[in-house]
Parts: sequence; structure tokens; C-alpha cells
Amino acid sequence: MTARAELIADAALALLAERGMRGLTHRAVDERAGLPQGSTSNHARTRQALLETAVRRLADREAQVIGPEELGAVGTGGEPPAGGSGDALGPLLDTLALALHRYLTRHGDLLVARYELALEATRRPELRVFYDETGRRFREPLTALMRAAGSTDPERHALSMVAWCEGLMFSCAAGAYHSAVPGREELRSGFEELLRGMLGR
Repeated sequence: MTARAELIADAALALLAERGMRGLTHRAVDERAGLPQGSTSNHARTRQALLETAVRRLADREAQVIGPEELGAVGTGGEPPAGGSGDALGPLLDTLALALHRYLTRHGDLLVARYELALEATRRPELRVFYDETGRRFREPLTALMRAAGSTDPERHALSMVAWCEGLMFSCAAGAYHSAVPGREELRSGFEELLRGMLGR
């Protein structure tokens, strides 16, 4: 994305988090981004194009939170592990706990925007296709991660992992636990229970 395209997309995500889907208009994006009227329409002429811009940017920003570059600090002195263990799962548990904790404590607005887009995708078949295709960039690496961890059914176990994370994220971002976000050690314990159960360790 160009710098202006990122500005427009970030403004769209901010509006989704603050005002919901009804608050996302081309004019509102222009105002939020501090751009001349018509700038967003020039970049994304239709509402579908604007929604796709938001989905694409959301995926990019989520990758910055939970992607390899962002998680490279694990075990390299950037941030200490939440609680180490000597077995082979230790680094993986530390990495997963760090990623989820960062998301929950620093990027709650992205979660709310994602829920708005996911719900809209259930009503717009053309957005559903785009949303699902964009999500593949996260599902496939997670499946590979489960395979590398020794899973005998990596696709099913990846789905279980996603379901656990999604449920926890929703509860902490918009549900009953919004004021009680777990710490990194708690998250690590949850991941450990889940993974050891799935992997039979």
C-alpha cells in the first residue's frame, strides 16, 4: 500500500472500531484521515472496495502483531518469556502467549474492527470470498506450526487452536472478561493445557 492508501485504510479501521459499520462512509474516512473530500472515493470508489481495503490493511497490521518479525524478540532478549520450561514446547508456548497478550493489551481496536468486518462478510458474499482468502495467510502457517509441533492431525488441531484463541479474544475484547485480560503466564498455561492435550504430551 502507498502511504495515502494506508492512511485511508487505518482511518477506516478506526471508524469501524469506534462507530461500527454504519459509521464507515467515504466522507467519514476523509474527515478522519484529514484528507480532502473525495480522496477516499478516488482510492476506493465503491463500498465493497473500501471494505476490501480495510480487510487488507487489517491483515497487514495483525501480521505485524503476531508475525515472525514481531515475535522475533522471543528468546533473543527482546522480552523475557512469561515462564520457561525445559521441554521442546517451551519456546512455542512463550511465543504464542506473547503474541496473544500483545494483541489483547495493545490492539483491542483491531479486534473490534475485525468483528465488524467478519459480521459484514456474512451479509456480503463478495466480501466473504475476499475475507476468507485474506485469512489464509494466517491459517496455513498455523497448520504448518501444528505439524512441526508433532500433530497427527494438524488441520483439525489448527482449527481447535483458532477456536480457543478467538473465543478468548472475543471474551476479552467485547465479552464478559473485557476488564479482566489474562496475563502472559495465564495465557501460557492455557496454551500449554491445550497443546499438551492435542499432542498427547
